[in-house]
Amino acid sequence: QVQVVESGGGLVQPGGSLTLSCEVSGIIFSINPMAWYRQAPGKQRDLVAAITDGYRTTLADSVQGRFSISRDNAKKMVYLQMNSLKPEDTAVYYCHVERSEHWGQGTQVTVSS
Repeated sequence: QVQVVESGGGLVQPGGSLTLSCEVSGIIFSINPMAWYRQAPGKQRDLVAAITDGYRTTLADSVQGRFSISRDNAKKMVYLQMNSLKPEDTAVYYCHVERSEHWGQGTQVTVSS
């Protein structure tokens, strides 16, 4: 049984930082590309960042220079480090095992003063 569990969301002021974590079980984690998506109210779910099994990363233009993605294969974890947060980063953030149907339940990130 595959489980994808996000954590680390919350309320943060503009300019602040948060780190999201995603723990995966039930798959051979190290061979799977992973990604973070986000969905704001009334909008589609968009890719934020992705990391391949070879640690190659991709970031959406809107978060370049502010966010970074990393993974720890030994712990079966993937992380999203978010810096210089803006109100427009407010969304539910989802972890996804790429090329699969496996999604986490999402974690809310709210950027507001």
